[in-house]
Amino acid sequence: MRAACYHRYGGPEVLQVEDVDLTQPGTGEVLLRIEAAVVSATDAIMRRGRPWPARMAMGLIRPGKPILGTEFCGTVEAVGSKVERFIKGDRLVGASGDSFGAHAQFILQKEDGVLAQIPPAVSPAEMLAISEGALTALPFLRDGGSIRRGMQVLVIGASGSVGTAAVQLAEHFGAVVTGVCSAGNAELVKSLGASHVIDYRSEDFTKGSERYDIIFDTVGSSSFPQARKVLKPGGVYLTTMLSLPILLQMLFSSRSRGQRAKILFAGMREPKLRAKDLRYICDLAAKGELRPVIDSRYPLNEIRRAHGHVDGGHKVGSVILELH
Repeated sequence: MRAACYHRYGGPEVLQVEDVDLTQPGTGEVLLRIEAAVVSATDAIMRRGRPWPARMAMGLIRPGKPILGTEFCGTVEAVGSKVERFIKGDRLVGASGDSFGAHAQFILQKEDGVLAQIPPAVSPAEMLAISEGALTALPFLRDGGSIRRGMQVLVIGASGSVGTAAVQLAEHFGAVVTGVCSAGNAELVKSLGASHVIDYRSEDFTKGSERYDIIFDTVGSSSFPQARKVLKPGGVYLTTMLSLPILLQMLFSSRSRGQRAKILFAGMREPKLRAKDLRYICDLAAKGELRPVIDSRYPLNEIRRAHGHVDGGHKVGSVILELH
C-alpha cells in the first residue's frame, strides 16, 4: 500500500510517499480501506518533534511511528476471526489514537477500538470533519467544564477544527456561546451557533465586561492568569495545549472552590469511552445538529502541501487528505 512516511523530525520536506507492506487482520481486528484522513495540528507537532511531549510519544532521536494520522474514514475491507460488530463493506469513521497510521491506503484497527458506523445521510468526509474536532471538544466541555444550559461559554480559536465543534456542542447543550476568531470567520462562527464573536485582532477579550462560566482555549493563545480576569467565580479555564505552567495551575487551582484551570488528555482516554463518544457524535451528525467545516482537501501525493498549510496556523475547520 501507499503511505505518507517520515523518518526524521523537521518541516514538511521530511515527508515522502512510500510503498509499505500491508498486514492482514488478526483475531479481533478489522482492515479498513481508508477513503480520507485528517492532517491535524497534532500531526504537525509530531512531525516537527517539538514541543518535548512529541518526542516522548514518537521517539527521542527519530520517529518510531513513521506514518502519521489519527482520524480517518473508510470501508471495511476484511475482518479477522471472532469479529462480530463489523462486516466487509461497512462504512466507518474512527480514530487510531497514539498508534497513528491513518495517512495510508489501509489501516488495521481492533474491533473494540474507536470506530463507529457512518450515518447514511452523512458523507464519509463530512463525518470525518465533524468527528475530528468533536472527539476533543465533547469531553472538554462535558467532563472538564460540566457544561449546563444557560452557561456563558467563550471559545478561543472558534474557527479551527476543535473550535467549530466546540461552538456547535456548546450551543447543543444550551449554553450562550461567544467565539474568538478573525473577522473574516465571524459569519461562519455565528452560523454554527455563536451569539457573539470577538475579533482577536482588534479586541482583547480579557478587557471586556462579559464574564464566563467556561473559557475553552482550543489553540493555546491565552493563559489561565489572563483568562481568570473574565472568569466567573467557580469558572473553569480549559486548554488543549500541554505545558508545565498549566499543569501547575491545574494542581493548585484544584484545591480551591474558586476558578480552576484544566487540561484533559482526550486522546488518551479508554477506547471504549472514546468509541461511545464517537457514536454519540455520529447520532448528532445524523440529526443535523453538527455540521462539517472543511478547510481544504489534498491528495496523498500532496502531503507536504497539506502539512505546510496546517503549519500556517490559519486553517478553518479540517484539512482532509484524500486516499481513495
